[in-house]
Amino acid sequence: MRAADKIHSRYPLSEGPRDGHIFCLHPPSNTLEMVAVAPTQPTGPAKKNRRKESKKKAAKAPSGDAEMAGVDSDNEPEQPEASTSTPPAAPIDSVAEAEADDDDMMLDAAPLDSNGGGPTFAPLPASAGKTVLRSETRRIPIPPHRMTPLKKEWVNVFGPLTEILGLQVRMNVQRRCVEARTSKATKDIGALQKGADFVKAFALGFDVNDAIALLRLDDLYLDSFEIKDVKTLQGDHLSRAIGRIAGQDGKTKFTIENASRTRIVLADTKIHIMGSFQNIKIARDAIVSLILGSPPGKVYAGLRTVASRMRQRAL
Repeated sequence: MRAADKIHSRYPLSEGPRDGHIFCLHPPSNTLEMVAVAPTQPTGPAKKNRRKESKKKAAKAPSGDAEMAGVDSDNEPEQPEASTSTPPAAPIDSVAEAEADDDDMMLDAAPLDSNGGGPTFAPLPASAGKTVLRSETRRIPIPPHRMTPLKKEWVNVFGPLTEILGLQVRMNVQRRCVEARTSKATKDIGALQKGADFVKAFALGFDVNDAIALLRLDDLYLDSFEIKDVKTLQGDHLSRAIGRIAGQDGKTKFTIENASRTRIVLADTKIHIMGSFQNIKIARDAIVSLILGSPPGKVYAGLRTVASRMRQRAL
């Protein structure tokens, strides 16, 4: 019997030799000897299992332990596959953690102040409440042709300024102006502005008694415009326009003043009106109509209508 037949008879092909053993045949005596050999590590790259590789691709974020387990399993011979997936970790109760954090914050939070947590300042000393007001000065220029009337009416001019407003006033002849400044007796904040308007009204040509109304009433204003602002006139046409506004012996001007409750000054080609805002508009419309050529009778009729409406509103 041959040696190969002896091997197959002793170890069938279905079983094959055991791992780690080889057979040696001695020619002289034709004897077989099974020798144990230490297993050697494979030199080539490890053959990967396709099923496990597909599972790794399906998992988006495989853990490091699973990868190491897959490499070790590839080096071993094929065995019945077993579930290598680790059981999922227990979910963390995020709501409980959030409540715990809220509890910590509530414990650490300090009680708010009564003023809403804003900054607190020390109270001011008693001396800080007494503010020292600086004196303000105002200079009102006077036209040359009004210096003589100012000198004559000086007593009537500075009297209301010092008594009613409590201002200090002086007339500067060299600079041709009136200087006024506040003092300790000044109580009203707008006293200096009222005094300047009073002196300016006198400089424009208004009577002192009419200008005093600016000191006592708050809703009086001054409005100035020229005839050329309405219509460009020259020579005799300009003189006739001025005459139409004044009227014979000043009749037209007085009629407009009484109907509109204003005061009007004709200074050459300039017209100055003093009164309330609504009354100034009524007087200005009447004067503009005269400049544009409307007959005085038509202007008087319009003023009567306006005056009657003003009386009805007053009632």
